[in-house]
Amino acid sequence: MIKTWWKEAVIYQIYPRSFMDSNGDGIGDLQGIISRLDYLKYLGIDVIWLSPIYQSPNDDNGYDISDYQAVMKEFGTMDDFDELLAKAHERGIRIVMDLVVNHTSDEHKWFMESRKSKDNEYRDYYIWREGKDANTPPNNWGACFGGSAWQYDEITGMYYLHLFSRKQPDLNWDNPKVRQEVFDMMTWWCDKGIDGFRMDVISMISKTADMPDGEVHDLYGDFAPYCVHGPNVHRYLQEMNEKVLSKYDIMTVGETAGVTTQQAKQYAGEDTRELNMVFQFEHVEGDGKYGKWTDEKIPLTTLKKTLSRWQNELYGKAWNSLFWDNHDQPRAVSRFGDDRPAYREVSAKMLAICLHMLQGTPYIYQGEELGMTNYPFKSPDDFRDIESINAYREWCAEGPLSHEVFWPCMLFKSRDNARTPMQWDDSLQAGFTSGTPWIAVNPNYKEINADAQTKDSDSVFHFYKKLIALRKELPVMVYGKYELLFEESEALFVYTRTLEDDGQPAPQTGSLKSEKLLVVCSFCDHETDFTLPDEFIGAPCLISNLENTYDRPNLTVKPYEAFVLYKK
Repeated sequence: MIKTWWKEAVIYQIYPRSFMDSNGDGIGDLQGIISRLDYLKYLGIDVIWLSPIYQSPNDDNGYDISDYQAVMKEFGTMDDFDELLAKAHERGIRIVMDLVVNHTSDEHKWFMESRKSKDNEYRDYYIWREGKDANTPPNNWGACFGGSAWQYDEITGMYYLHLFSRKQPDLNWDNPKVRQEVFDMMTWWCDKGIDGFRMDVISMISKTADMPDGEVHDLYGDFAPYCVHGPNVHRYLQEMNEKVLSKYDIMTVGETAGVTTQQAKQYAGEDTRELNMVFQFEHVEGDGKYGKWTDEKIPLTTLKKTLSRWQNELYGKAWNSLFWDNHDQPRAVSRFGDDRPAYREVSAKMLAICLHMLQGTPYIYQGEELGMTNYPFKSPDDFRDIESINAYREWCAEGPLSHEVFWPCMLFKSRDNARTPMQWDDSLQAGFTSGTPWIAVNPNYKEINADAQTKDSDSVFHFYKKLIALRKELPVMVYGKYELLFEESEALFVYTRTLEDDGQPAPQTGSLKSEKLLVVCSFCDHETDFTLPDEFIGAPCLISNLENTYDRPNLTVKPYEAFVLYKK
């Protein structure tokens, strides 16, 4: 297996708008991030993934870009970014940028030109179609943020495709001029010294030439068979790799919703010359009752089966990205753990062990290292996220469901759960801003904040810090082979990681690298009987989230307990 820095790294995602505000306008910014670099260095992370900082009208909080080579005014200036990059590098922290090139903002100069006339030189930068008739879109596709995927434009009397917001028109990647514009922009950022790209919905950049009606799911037709993993997506990514990515020592991870393990091996195979990793969402998106919306947790046996398939089928062939949450997902401890006061900390630590002991590169979303929780929304007016606002309107206010039925689903799954401000201390507004925050601070910030946890050696923060340090010491955590045990258990997630001796001494200890881990994680709020596999009886405990001894065959695993036994 090829060893690289990005396989061994731990990545921390920053959602800039909600991370740290330096000037009191209620919006996080680049100087705010700079002011917290020492916190991240202390945690031990290796890479920061920045959600978009480019100039944007913010219809979708920066994922609608109007200028790829300018910084959003609310976030600062390009000089601020250059300072962030330099000061992060001084601390040994790399910076990965969000690359959003399936679509632009409708306020991007390319689109403003494109809509002017049918013969404009930028017309073919986007996807335009005639309607079925004067009042009907080209097909029945629904957009990810609600409504039709087509927007009628009166200037030329045609529709343009937008798989997300109507203010996010899709680029036409079949046009070689579009691809070269994107590659030139990427080269500009790489020459500036950034360390890689997280590529937003990159599996959607190639569409089929024919665009028929899709099978109706929920409220609209499904565009996925025609727009996801399209006919030329791998050719375009190989071209991107050849012209840009291969020329720099950078990390790339593609957001590839709906990807299978077989497809992932094409996107991120060791020798396919495309990307380093992909984000798959099978373990976080298979639970919806109404589209993506639900208030039910994923059964543990289902979660284990999904994660195990990815662990086993990619091993030695492609590389896994490991995550519980991000800016598009609710808080991990509320979704997969237990955010009740009695269990929040212990379940947050359990989730940390479970994820960081898997094979792949782990991603920490801001606040996850504190065990931050979902927000207790009281009203639809509390939401700021376009997806949540549109979903409530379509499913509830104007749709088939009552508020009582749909509201619990909103509380559980809204993206705004992840976007409330980072909780730095117990002062007003959690130390995030001296002004009024753009979205409300979670009221539990007095109990859950970075200042208190960095001072408490038993905190969730210090637990993450310890896990990150262990990863740098133990090759088995990075490269060991995974095996699931007790797969039918609805209470325990148990697996091993094994790294066979390759004949080379381990750099930290001088000993050979034959190592094996037993990872045991309780996903329930009751005690569970558990019998240790014979080979781990008497093995030392590497890390655990509760004080216990593991030197006997028969154990009673406490609610949300997690431990790792280590043997050579």
